[in-house]
Amino acid sequence: MKDDEEVCVTAAQPEHGAAWHRERLRKRLLDGGAEALVDHEVLEYLLATAIPRRDVKPLAKTLIGRFGSLAGVFNAESRALALHPGMGETSAAAIKIVALAARRMARSAVQEKPVLSSWQALLDYLTIDMAHLTNERVRVLYLDIRNRLVHDHLVGDGSIDEAAIHPREVVKKALDLGASALILVHNHPSGSPEPSRADIQITSRIAEAGRLMGITVHDHIIIGREGHVSLKSRGLI
Repeated sequence: MKDDEEVCVTAAQPEHGAAWHRERLRKRLLDGGAEALVDHEVLEYLLATAIPRRDVKPLAKTLIGRFGSLAGVFNAESRALALHPGMGETSAAAIKIVALAARRMARSAVQEKPVLSSWQALLDYLTIDMAHLTNERVRVLYLDIRNRLVHDHLVGDGSIDEAAIHPREVVKKALDLGASALILVHNHPSGSPEPSRADIQITSRIAEAGRLMGITVHDHIIIGREGHVSLKSRGLI
């Protein structure tokens, strides 16, 4: 597919004007740190590297308008980004590589320390990875005796009930991995992380199966665009 940006040269602003504007953004970024640019300017500066001869400020604003936020843009499907007016595969790839780098950095922070002593790093990783998914996804984080991450297991997509996640299979995998504890995780595409009755019931069943086999269920974390909920902090485990 030929990128839309490659056929829009006639819509480009004068090259010296675009260069001046990018220079101004670059200076603000380097001098001002994390809060130097507002969300659409962050996206604008990134897009300018993929589309160097166009004023991409309007494009950045339409992307945020369509996907709801800067995070929504970075977590959008690649095809949806590429087909957005004014985009294309090159621009979509520029956005997705930043999203991938953010996930890798967040995951490294989780892997390097015991999970229970770096709880915020875990929440940051899960939020980056799951908060903006449009489908419900279930994962189990298996931990060793020092509470270090042994395996991040993607159980599958779908609601968290016994049709999607079986207590005996969860515990069996923990035993196979030599894990001594686990954390259940899933997301709510609706945005609200409030637990449902099914969430609470399946957590109780898995925790009971774990107790019988010496596997501790530390928590069940529900992630949504509006935040997260820990069932343990709610007294539900």
